[in-house]
Amino acid sequence: MPLNAAFGWIWILASFLAGMLLGLRFREDDWLGGYGSFRRRLLRLGHVSLAGLGILNVLFALCAERLHLGPAALALASRAFIAGGFTMPLCCGLAAFRPRLQPLFAVPVVSLVLGASLVVVGILRP
Repeated sequence: MPLNAAFGWIWILASFLAGMLLGLRFREDDWLGGYGSFRRRLLRLGHVSLAGLGILNVLFALCAERLHLGPAALALASRAFIAGGFTMPLCCGLAAFRPRLQPLFAVPVVSLVLGASLVVVGILRP
């Protein structure tokens, strides 16, 4: 799945850039409410999710051809991983500044659970 590979590497690069931007002010104890503040924790989670979900998309791209899934299920898994990868850091950023938007986390979680479930089926299917 070339789209997942490209998306994954773009997200890994984005995580490096986001880490650089967050790192510019990490020494300021009170930045965004302090190290343990809700806002700062969510922004760090968003930064880490860029890297982790980028890696997950690259991994999916590398193993997709070995999965025993039909074309429609494979395409659904591909889209689910991209949707989850795109929406997780977005939800982290939105919820950091608008905590009432926390329920939006259902979107990336459901997407990623769907993608992972299809991969498990594709691995276990004879």
